[in-house]
Amino acid sequence: MSEDELESIRQEKREAIVENAAAPDAPDEPIHVGSVEEFSTVTTDHGVVLVDFYADWCGPCNMLEPVVESVAANTEAAVAKVDIDEHQGLASQYGVRSVPTLVLFADGEQVEQVVGMQDEAALTRLVDRYA
Repeated sequence: MSEDELESIRQEKREAIVENAAAPDAPDEPIHVGSVEEFSTVTTDHGVVLVDFYADWCGPCNMLEPVVESVAANTEAAVAKVDIDEHQGLASQYGVRSVPTLVLFADGEQVEQVVGMQDEAALTRLVDRYA
């Protein structure tokens, strides 16, 4: 390998390090999405995002709340919460037919969707596949 090739590789690595350092860290608690624009920002600004589509009146959603809080605190994923009653358009766009529905995004793209109550271990495994 020539010195120019080595320098090119070094430059690419420096740029990758700077790019990764500029990416925002995932917050340790869920982000309550207030608008479509905020949803778009959250799902594109973080590498892995677990979105919890929920409703306040939903019993399983309330049971899932501490699980998603723990996932936010203990994984590299950002966790977003979307109230389907406030954001019916988003729920419809992502095919939410029942709650809770959890949608996983990696690099801004939807990669997984699960419906119903999930335990922390299952969600952590799901996130770890893409983190």
